Amino acid sequence: MADQQYAHQRSATGSFIARQYYGPMGVKPFYEGWERVQRRLVDRLPALGPEELELRGVDGWPIWGLVSHIAGGRVYWLCGILREPGSETTAFPDPLGECWEDRPDHPRSSAELLFAVESSWRIVESCLERWTPEMLGETFTRELGDAVQRHTRQSVLTRLLSHDAFHVGEVSLVLGMNGLPSMDPWEPPSPAR
Repeated sequence: MADQQYAHQRSATGSFIARQYYGPMGVKPFYEGWERVQRRLVDRLPALGPEELELRGVDGWPIWGLVSHIAGGRVYWLCGILREPGSETTAFPDPLGECWEDRPDHPRSSAELLFAVESSWRIVESCLERWTPEMLGETFTRELGDAVQRHTRQSVLTRLLSHDAFHVGEVSLVLGMNGLPSMDPWEPPSPAR
């Protein structure tokens, strides 16, 4: 912290808050737990074979479809709706196009899924590092048929974080129901890793 200086100011309630002086502060520190979910997914995917990836969740999607949905959702919202760059570096170069789970007759391997979640995470991480708290209120539109929705960067980050956590939890539940290790981000990693 030697290269960073902080000043303190009183908030309206009288408590002290820190404000960084050097350069814009990204929002990544506010989303620390999200990276834990990503790391657990990346740690567990290589160990899942075709049989495990075909295990079905409560909504009927196989694990490979749920993981594809996580990665595709990131690209859709960040690149397709918020127009962030990078979709061409992912498994989903057309951010508004089909995702793998849209083709249930073409199961994906753990290597393909690992590429999808790692490449889509690079876009998430880039946003978290570059976006400042002041940028979170910027509004973007999404057209669905005749309806026009408005979404802020903040609402999209909240949506994606909860979406990732929900579906990784679903994968973890399916694995656990089948006697396999979970993807709980709060469990310590296995000693083998």
